[in-house]
Amino acid sequence: MVAEHDHICWGGGVHHHGGHTLSVAGLCVSYRNVEALRDISFTTHCGHTLALMGPNGAGKSTLIHALAGLIPIQSGSMQWNGLDLLQTRHEIAFVPQRSAVDWQFPITVRHLVEMGRYPTLGLWKKPTAHDEHIVNKALETLRLTELQHRRIGELSGGQQQRAFLARALAQEAHILLLDEPFTGLDVPGMQSLGHQLRQLAAEGRLIIASHHNLDNAAELFDQTLLLNKVVIGSGATASVLTPDNIHRAFGFRPHNTPQA
Repeated sequence: MVAEHDHICWGGGVHHHGGHTLSVAGLCVSYRNVEALRDISFTTHCGHTLALMGPNGAGKSTLIHALAGLIPIQSGSMQWNGLDLLQTRHEIAFVPQRSAVDWQFPITVRHLVEMGRYPTLGLWKKPTAHDEHIVNKALETLRLTELQHRRIGELSGGQQQRAFLARALAQEAHILLLDEPFTGLDVPGMQSLGHQLRQLAAEGRLIIASHHNLDNAAELFDQTLLLNKVVIGSGATASVLTPDNIHRAFGFRPHNTPQA
């Protein structure tokens, strides 16, 4: 495992030393004058898996979309290595909820993953040998090589999630933003995806995902941001998901505190 301030980039094949810090300060987001997030502040680094947790309507998906630059913010700042996050969009990849994807669209796994090269390559330039190498590496990493010519609608739920993760890897993104990636997966699929996310973080990436299951959060994520429009707690998952914090966020007190 690399240190949290190291970063592995497939394109360069070297570690990059530096801050690699995501810092969010005083973030506020509203929809049609309805407050969705208020004064959200937290800091995290590469090498971590961070869960965004809270009840329905807490702002988990809103925060994911704000970080991805898909919705405007009212105030506050989002910085990546000291730069405005939206100035480093090429380092961010967004993986949508499976329910938001048209799985009948006639595209193969490989073509989906190749789309991850578009920000660098453009729509009309011919892929280079380097681009092909990155795509093949992404397919191999997510164990999709044998499925690369299959249409995405023919995949299982876990395979579909891995295909979109492979697209993110082909983009050579440093921050992976996932909206409810475990929803609809069976236990083996959830465990497999969780293992893969931990591996990607261990290589030096930052994984941020909205999540709703308190029982397995500590197993899947080493950090948690607990929120209900405002921040309830932020830090190591076991220290954040305490009975008091869960009560403040969800309105109930669990019988057992989630364990790692």
